[in-house]
Amino acid sequence: MEVPDPGSGEVRVRTLHTGVSRGTETLVFQGRVPENQWAAMRAPFQDGDFPAPVKYGYLNVGVVEAGVPELVGKTVFCLYPHQTAYVVPADAVTVIPEDVPAARAVLAGTVETAVNAVWDAAPQIGDRITVVGGGMVGASVAAVLAGLPATDVELIDIDQSRAATAERLNVAFAHPDAARTGRDLVIHASATEAGLDRGLELLRTEGTLVELSWFGDRRITVPLGENFHSRRLTIRSSQVGGISPTRHRDYAERLQVALDLLKDPRFDALITGHSAFDDLPRVLPQLADGTLQALCHVIDHPI
Repeated sequence: MEVPDPGSGEVRVRTLHTGVSRGTETLVFQGRVPENQWAAMRAPFQDGDFPAPVKYGYLNVGVVEAGVPELVGKTVFCLYPHQTAYVVPADAVTVIPEDVPAARAVLAGTVETAVNAVWDAAPQIGDRITVVGGGMVGASVAAVLAGLPATDVELIDIDQSRAATAERLNVAFAHPDAARTGRDLVIHASATEAGLDRGLELLRTEGTLVELSWFGDRRITVPLGENFHSRRLTIRSSQVGGISPTRHRDYAERLQVALDLLKDPRFDALITGHSAFDDLPRVLPQLADGTLQALCHVIDHPI
């Protein structure tokens, strides 16, 4: 496909790296986006319509080669699919700080999701917080929370290998059966019923669980019986598509917060593999069926 020259107010970007957002992109790849969510789940520069065929993705880092003069030569982040070069309006790209490596910057969209979840959870200094699910999103949330002073953060997952990730992020780790109880906040990101159940069990009386998982077309049960009401528990949703009005921030400001956080090399713990762009048709099925284990899998584009 030939990429056109940029017009007025546009830039042409040559992609360096893209990241596979494993949870969402796997659901898209498997055709599991519910029809009533087709409009909400469109990526900003998606080609095609759900269920298929679609060109999908939103973790793209590249170099501006032409267009708006002040951006030429800059390394930028854009919510663009896996494509080696593209033209977009200049306001669709965000300049990456010089002290954030390009490969790490593909995490910007996921860390932005984590920032939004932490804003929605509104933790306090000294809170006892558990993150259920040590995948790409859950680990990002734990990494963000680890910077809150005097806060006890524990990441739990059934996969013991995530303990090494937690250590690199400077947070505690436990199997769900050994997780600490009496928690002020639980952020659930495992996309499993068992994870949601366990998260509610870990809360103190009047604690809050923030549901960050997206279950796609699956219906799940929520344990609202037994002591849910007597303990006055709260379940609230968080989704990166909307910012709480109480934050008084726009999307560009939220993304800038995420990029500033990515100056911290701890986030390299979330990048667990690289593949060449030409291998993407083989990599996506392996990520979808679990034969390729990954948090963030980076796709390296030809130079």
